[in-house]
Amino acid sequence: MDYPVRFGFCVPIFAQPGGLLFRTPNFPALDVAAALNIARQADTLGYDSLWVADHLMLGKDAAILEGWTTLAALAGSTTQAQLGIIHQAHFFRHPAIAAKMIATLDQISGGRFIYFIDTGTRPAEHHAYGLPYPDTIEERMPYLLEGLELARQLWQSTEANPVTFKGRYYQVTDAVCTPHPVRTPPIWFGEAHPVTLDACARYGQGWNSVPAPYDELQRRLEALRVACARAGRDGATIEKSLEIQVLIAPDRAALRQTLRRILAQTPPAAARLNELDAWLEDTTDEIPPLLADTWLIGTPADVRAQIERYLDLGFSHFMLWFVDAPETQGLRLFIREVAPAFRS
Repeated sequence: MDYPVRFGFCVPIFAQPGGLLFRTPNFPALDVAAALNIARQADTLGYDSLWVADHLMLGKDAAILEGWTTLAALAGSTTQAQLGIIHQAHFFRHPAIAAKMIATLDQISGGRFIYFIDTGTRPAEHHAYGLPYPDTIEERMPYLLEGLELARQLWQSTEANPVTFKGRYYQVTDAVCTPHPVRTPPIWFGEAHPVTLDACARYGQGWNSVPAPYDELQRRLEALRVACARAGRDGATIEKSLEIQVLIAPDRAALRQTLRRILAQTPPAAARLNELDAWLEDTTDEIPPLLADTWLIGTPADVRAQIERYLDLGFSHFMLWFVDAPETQGLRLFIREVAPAFRS
């Protein structure tokens, strides 16, 4: 099954300034208005999807916007991009309430929601907020799958046919979830743990990987293919998405200038990535492996060629963290000079 090539924008709802170069390194501090503004610009420019992280404490000052509230605001202020939460943390919200939230947001957005479901990734934030978080993914996944089944039943409920659900972990009695979603949201899973891959093979319409070297991505996709074969499913029926950081500029000089400006925001107590120095000082033209192996980086021609390699692997949906955000130069250059090469 061939999926169209799609480019999503990851909204910078937390700040991670400087030298670690993690997701939002050009944000000196969280700026709510700037984050929402650049997301709306991405929608207007024609990006295919908008994504927000799902954490309670992350980045500088542990300051991050709550994902669901942010996505609801974007649902009402955008018009065409699909909407999703990256690794939506199962234990943050009771699955019956989450099902109601999803149905409502899908109605508000006109059927644009993608349900990227996950068991959660950071024990500390769950514990800090008094939320349950079983120790292993083997323990957590049964909760997630039972919650998913409950949500799917609720999306079929009516006043005449309410849902009574007596699961191992969750129970509801005579529950109605109307209005339903405009369409049953596509279910996505992420990461390469065998338990997650098996769940995706059974229930998923999409699978996402975080940034990883090319060889590792090949390994992950092969593991997904094997999981699908075990489930008697053609792996080509699952849309593959790659979450990846992007630094794009008209030429090498502008690329270096932007990265120098980002690195200059490194907090005094933080370590700097000294292995980038030779490239930043223009003593070599070869982009360091630290960036080249897991980023889209370079001129528009460079980035187009890098995307072609990922397409050859089987990825078709790219969830892009523009590391120069909240500046919009990269956002605009990519949609103007890269995206059209992959759209019919």
